[in-house]
Amino acid sequence: MDISIISLIIAGVGIAVTALLLLFARKKISDAHQLLKQAQDKLQSNKQEVENERRESLLKVKDELYRRRTEFEAELKRERAELDRQQSKLSDKYEAIDKKEQDLDATKRELQQKERAISRTEDILRSSEVRLKNTYNDLVSKLERVASMTREDARQSLFDMLRDEVQLSNQKWIQKVEDESKQVAKDQAVQIIVGAMQRYTADQVSIHSSSVVHLPNEEMKGRIIGKEGRNIKSLEMATGMDFVIGETPEIITISGFNPVRREIARRSLERLIIDGRINPTRIEETVQQTEKEIDEVIQEYGKAAILECNLQGVHPEIVTLLGKLHFRTSFSQNVLIHSKEVGIFARMIAQELGLNGDIAMRAGLFHDIGKAVTAEVEGPHAKIGGDIAKRCGEDAIIVNAIAAHHEEVPFNSIYAILVVIADTISASRPGARRETLTAYVKRLEQLEDIALSFEGIKKAYALQAGREVRIIVEEDRLDDDKAAMLARSIAEKVEKEMNFPGQIKINVIREKRAIEYAR
Repeated sequence: MDISIISLIIAGVGIAVTALLLLFARKKISDAHQLLKQAQDKLQSNKQEVENERRESLLKVKDELYRRRTEFEAELKRERAELDRQQSKLSDKYEAIDKKEQDLDATKRELQQKERAISRTEDILRSSEVRLKNTYNDLVSKLERVASMTREDARQSLFDMLRDEVQLSNQKWIQKVEDESKQVAKDQAVQIIVGAMQRYTADQVSIHSSSVVHLPNEEMKGRIIGKEGRNIKSLEMATGMDFVIGETPEIITISGFNPVRREIARRSLERLIIDGRINPTRIEETVQQTEKEIDEVIQEYGKAAILECNLQGVHPEIVTLLGKLHFRTSFSQNVLIHSKEVGIFARMIAQELGLNGDIAMRAGLFHDIGKAVTAEVEGPHAKIGGDIAKRCGEDAIIVNAIAAHHEEVPFNSIYAILVVIADTISASRPGARRETLTAYVKRLEQLEDIALSFEGIKKAYALQAGREVRIIVEEDRLDDDKAAMLARSIAEKVEKEMNFPGQIKINVIREKRAIEYAR
């Protein structure tokens, strides 16, 4: 019973499932028919769109073909019109060429006629030239007989006369150009140099280091000399200087070539006099202490000079040498102050000329460093200074400017010339230096001897402390033009043989005196 019920139930479930499957299958078949119909409808629609697009494209192609055919026909018409115009232009040119050919033929015939006429004229001229040449030769022969001079002699005489005139005219022109150039250059140089000197103001330089020590009394001389001269010998041994005790009361003179050692000796002696204890041991201690102080002072002066001139990268040896220059004088001028002046003047002039002022300042400040070691090293201080600067790594321009500032080596740059000019300005300022009487007289005599070495000179006088040479020439031997040439020759010789600051005026005087006596 139970089994049959279960079978029936199973059969009912199977029938239900089959019915459900049939319904699902029918639904899928219906959906498939519907999708197929939609696909057919869409295909029909796409075919219609493609057909419409094909028709539109065909119409566009036809329109484009029509437009291009129209443009081509228009372009063809324009080219035909241009071709017709060019053909017409060529026809006109051909006509113009034909006309020119006719004109050329006419001109050619005319030229042939003129050529024949010129040939006839040349024949006439040749015959006339022969007659003139014969006449000229006859006249020359007559002139030679009359003048008693051959043709070559006359030609040479004329050539000599023309050469003298040309030389004199050329000399006058050269003199005029030189005078104008010198005046322009002088005016510009004076403006630059005077401007530099006006921008720099400094007190007159006085003697810095003294070799004379004043004593409080005469008894101090004996204490300085010491028993059997032991004290003074100790001083001389410790300082390397000579202590001269003369008859002048209360004065001891210190003599020596090394300015630094002389300053050490002077300060040591003054300190011993103030201390009052003068014996060999105390002398050695005092000299050693003074040497240390002087070394510090030298460094201070050197560094102060570098800072004042605003220089960078200076070798310590050069700093020391600059400090030593503070204790050295040249013609009563302090060398360190002189070196700073030269640097300042060189920088001012360089800036006026558009050059590097720092290079000029460096070269001017270092130009006399060789003087700091001339007591130990033999040779010109300019070359010594150049060697020191080269050893200390200075630039080649600086080295050459130092070595050449006394013209002992050639100038390699404009800065060397600027240092020479600045050195001359600093040394020639009023009161900067003193010139010995012997050198002064010798310079005047040399000026007069150079002037008298030329022919045709009566007298020569050096005036205005050697700033002018007044020369009186023989008026019968030299005319005015030759006197001007003589002044130029004398000036060139003075420039070549003498060294002098500033300039020297060469004044040549020629005068004619007519003297008669009434009796």
